[in-house]
Amino acid sequence: MKKNLYTNGEQVIIKATDETVTVSKSQYVKNMKRYSYTVKEQPATFFFEEELEKK
Repeated sequence: MKKNLYTNGEQVIIKATDETVTVSKSQYVKNMKRYSYTVKEQPATFFFEEELEKK
C-alpha cells in the first residue's frame, strides 16, 4: 500500500474548480488501490488524489 499524498488539515486545490479546500479525512479504498479524501468545505463529497493538487 502506498502512502497518501495529503494529510488531514492540509490545504489543497480542487483541480476542476480551482477552489482551495482543507482535507478533513483520508481513506484507502482497497479495491481501487488508491486514497479518497473528504474536505471540510464539502463534507458530502469525496475526491481522489488525481482530482486534487498541492497549494
